Amino acid sequence: MTDHEQPISLERRDNVALVTLSRPEAYNALNRALSRALVATFEALRDNDDVHAIVLTGAGKAFCAGVDLKELSENPGVLKDGGMGTRSPLVVAIRDCGKPVIGAVNGAAVTGGFELALACDFLYASTRARFADTHARVGLLPGWGLSQKLGRLIGINRAREASLTGNFISVEQALDWGLVNRICQPEALIDEAVAAAAQIAEANPATVSAMRSLMNDGDLLPLGEALELEGERGIAYLQEADFSQMGQRLQDLRSRAKSQG
Repeated sequence: MTDHEQPISLERRDNVALVTLSRPEAYNALNRALSRALVATFEALRDNDDVHAIVLTGAGKAFCAGVDLKELSENPGVLKDGGMGTRSPLVVAIRDCGKPVIGAVNGAAVTGGFELALACDFLYASTRARFADTHARVGLLPGWGLSQKLGRLIGINRAREASLTGNFISVEQALDWGLVNRICQPEALIDEAVAAAAQIAEANPATVSAMRSLMNDGDLLPLGEALELEGERGIAYLQEADFSQMGQRLQDLRSRAKSQG
């Protein structure tokens, strides 16, 4: 890789960060350089108080084609030493960045790329997007959450069919099944995802971060335990709340409701 070739591009739009995977010639496959850049980018965004929300997308025709199999075949240790599981640096960097992450899926999201999409908090998708889990076909098992997350999102029978056959899920199916929140025209995808992120960025960033953490942590628990978690954190947060700003926030909410009504 030459000095001018960067595997990640980062753009700021007010309080929103737009992160773009930039290996279009390789369909944004995750090699060591791109993976490390992705981790470093999300760690930097975690520590940037001016960034309140993040949009993640891909350059070119694909969102992400998964792990770079050419590099993996040459160096199998790439994924073995801490590269998979809940402590994977990539999983941890996105999970712990503290900012909501909207995936703007511009094209195919395949295998590890599908897992990367599932690491986002929710997804907008281009009409050109599609999803596939080909782990079984290439002789691997998921390591970033797909085998557990997908069934919870679209239903276990649909997830079994998708993962065991390796067939593509169309963007229309993805919307119908609740995998993506919105289908956008390709030329409008980034603007619509950034607009949604900007709406998130309008809210109190500390509360947004706490809400994101509460929802994501609760999703890992049985309902009863998740409700207990909400009660515990809700009470603790209430004790620290600044009620002096509540009146202005309520007034802002009424104005917002009128503008949307």
